[in-house]
Amino acid sequence: MIAVRRPPSGKQLRSVIQRLTVSVRLALSALVLVAILATAAASSLLWWRTAEATSRQLASTINEQIVAAVRKEVAAIVDEARAAHTAIRTLFLQNVLDTREADKREFVFLSQLQSQATISWVAFGWPDGSFFAAHKLGDRRLEMMEISLTDHAGERRVDEYDVVPGDIEFSNRRFEPTNFHVADRAWFKAGIAAEEPQWFKVTDHPTGTQPSIAYAGPIDVYQERQGVLAVIIEYSRLARFLAQLEVGRTGTAFIFDGNSELVAAPDKEADELHPAGGEQKLLPIAQMALAQAGDDGRKSSWRSRLTSDGAAYEVALTPLPFPGWSLATVIPEAEFLGPVETTLRRLIIGLAVGAALAALASALLARSVIAAPLSRVVGEIRHVENFALEQVRRQPSRLKEIASLSNAIAEMAAGLSAFGKFIPADLVRALLRQGVEAKPGGAIAELSVMFIDIAGFTGLSERMGDRIVPLLSRYLDLTSEVIVANGGTIDKFIGDAVMAFWGAPQPQADHALRCCRAALACQRAIAVSGLSDDLGRPLQIRIGINSGPMLVGNIGSELRLNYTVIGDAVNVASRLESANKIYGTQILIGEGTERLARGGIVTREVDRIAVYGREEGLCAYELVALADESDASGHASWMTRHEQGLARYRARDLAGAIAEFEAVLHDRPQDQPAKLLLERCREMISQTPDDWRPIAVLKTK
Repeated sequence: MIAVRRPPSGKQLRSVIQRLTVSVRLALSALVLVAILATAAASSLLWWRTAEATSRQLASTINEQIVAAVRKEVAAIVDEARAAHTAIRTLFLQNVLDTREADKREFVFLSQLQSQATISWVAFGWPDGSFFAAHKLGDRRLEMMEISLTDHAGERRVDEYDVVPGDIEFSNRRFEPTNFHVADRAWFKAGIAAEEPQWFKVTDHPTGTQPSIAYAGPIDVYQERQGVLAVIIEYSRLARFLAQLEVGRTGTAFIFDGNSELVAAPDKEADELHPAGGEQKLLPIAQMALAQAGDDGRKSSWRSRLTSDGAAYEVALTPLPFPGWSLATVIPEAEFLGPVETTLRRLIIGLAVGAALAALASALLARSVIAAPLSRVVGEIRHVENFALEQVRRQPSRLKEIASLSNAIAEMAAGLSAFGKFIPADLVRALLRQGVEAKPGGAIAELSVMFIDIAGFTGLSERMGDRIVPLLSRYLDLTSEVIVANGGTIDKFIGDAVMAFWGAPQPQADHALRCCRAALACQRAIAVSGLSDDLGRPLQIRIGINSGPMLVGNIGSELRLNYTVIGDAVNVASRLESANKIYGTQILIGEGTERLARGGIVTREVDRIAVYGREEGLCAYELVALADESDASGHASWMTRHEQGLARYRARDLAGAIAEFEAVLHDRPQDQPAKLLLERCREMISQTPDDWRPIAVLKTK
């Protein structure tokens, strides 16, 4: 016997539905809570990632600034030492100063020491072991010393001077025992045997041990070697300079030589009297980076993130303009991310409290929401009344009558929307609001019109066949959305071409600026959309814009009307769109548009052209950017050079024009308008017709 299962009754179905249906209060509270928590989580993660990336970029920027400052200082120190050595050497070679003339020699050495802030010593050694030097004692004192083998042998004569504004004053003289013998020093031995000055590392001086570098070389007078002249820079001067740099709030910069030995660490008190000690808390991190980088860190810039004792650091190594030296910057990561982490914790706590309060509020408000479906259905009727069919939605309700009414309204809107695909719904709404009757008629008004098409569309459509339809549909969707979003009226689609205008049916005082803003937005939308042709190349569009008086209204017959614009200004916009092919531009605007939108856009005048069908020329401008965009100021230089070249070209200064256009191409090698005008100038420079006019006549539409 076959058992037949009876279908559930209506009562049973309603019972099941009631069991499956949750309360509005619970559903609304859950949805609000989930939305808040999801948004909070996504926002916190995005914020953290952004803050982390920004922090790393900030560390990189600080490092670049520090590197630039240190490289500049080291280069200046090296140049100062060489300049001082060259100046004194020249005096000796030209016999202006004799190496044994004590008074003149003292004056020259002291003057060099005073004029060059970073130089610590200017010294001269004779082959017999005699030695003479000028030495800084900090910023307020100087000393002159002489070690002679004949006069006070075994002693060092020291004359001290006080530095006063604009001069020095003698303080005292003393004699001290010394065993310093210059002929035993490596820099002297190498210098006396060399032909040109060289750099040396020097540690011992008559005053004691002080790490330094010396630029030392021989002095020859009448082909006879007199001795060795040395300009010495103590590392303490570098330590003081490093102390002046702000490497973040707690970062440090170090200078190392080619053997990875420390040259200088920040010490604001360091000078010739106070050896550099410096802040060396982060020195092990810098030494760790040197060990990891190896030779790469000395030959080129090197960056890494290092950790030590649970703390992370951003470390960078950069070669300096002194043989073998490199700069190490160490910045604790917590300096940037510490406040971020604290703020993130506070944000999470605040969001959690906010989510709990929002869930409670949603539960309390749920009771008042039960009657809302009826109000929403009334709202849908208002959408139909205003022809905003795309905004009509089905409104579910537990009440059968309301649910049926909502479904009927939605089906009616869907039926009307099918016709809306063939007509601009926004235009219909605007005409209805203004009470414009559907009969032929129009009026002259100053408007802005824009034409857009796809570059190379004819060949593209031949190659792709029916595969062109999805590409064309996506392109038209993007441009239409941008035009509508910027207050434009889409007139028609002609194959791949889009025609739109601004200023009607709703008057717009800034119609030219709106049109330009829409053109740039279309350009960006196509660029970021990823649309490409069958060869994989990004889709390129051309846009022509013009403003002026034109006839706007219902044009056509009693049987078929089209709300459109016609007139000479419209034809010019179409010709400007085609002119992009000649000038290699994407957006060309007429002089009327440039005049009306001036101050709100960045343009450059491309040429004066006579479009097809006209003899009189008009100025064509390339639309580059909006004036309020962040990168607008970056175009000023090359655009100025282009306009100067255009002015010289029109004044028949062809050589000057060529120079200006070549300068533009130096900055922008692929700039087609500059190339075109440059070729035109080169062709004309040999012979310029007497009836020449600076107007380019376009032979095609």
